[in-house]
Amino acid sequence: MELFRKTLDPVIALSAIAVLDLFLFLLVGSWTVGGGETMMTGLMAKWILGDDIARIPFWSLMFVPDAGYWKIYISLGMFFGALVGAVVSKEFHLRIPRRLTEWVLATVGGLLMGIGIRLAFVCNVSTFFGLTPELNLGGYLAISGIIAGAWVGSRVYKKLLEV
Repeated sequence: MELFRKTLDPVIALSAIAVLDLFLFLLVGSWTVGGGETMMTGLMAKWILGDDIARIPFWSLMFVPDAGYWKIYISLGMFFGALVGAVVSKEFHLRIPRRLTEWVLATVGGLLMGIGIRLAFVCNVSTFFGLTPELNLGGYLAISGIIAGAWVGSRVYKKLLEV
């Protein structure tokens, strides 16, 4: 499996992503992964809360949980595709935080990312692979914010853990 041992040329990879993105846009419209992950969360919440989930406006007005929502399967396909690629290339490693501080930082960071996705009503993956190749200014602004947030987050992480 030489394909998985060699790094792909970024120009070729991004060109292929841009072309595939345009075909996807023509076939199904805009692509948002955050919607699929949100719907999976809604399905889990519905499984736990049952009919009480209807009392939460977000789940009764914005994202009524539906297992047939097609973006769920894009999210799952991306996850499993990345998993298979990492395993086949022998780059898959589980890293479990050893200290409570790391768990807190990961939790706070994940919550902030989730809040940002919901406020912007987009997804970082679809923004990068969807809007940026389409030369949408919103994509470039979002990527600038993601890079700035990652930089600030890494500085906080290093400072708190003194890495």
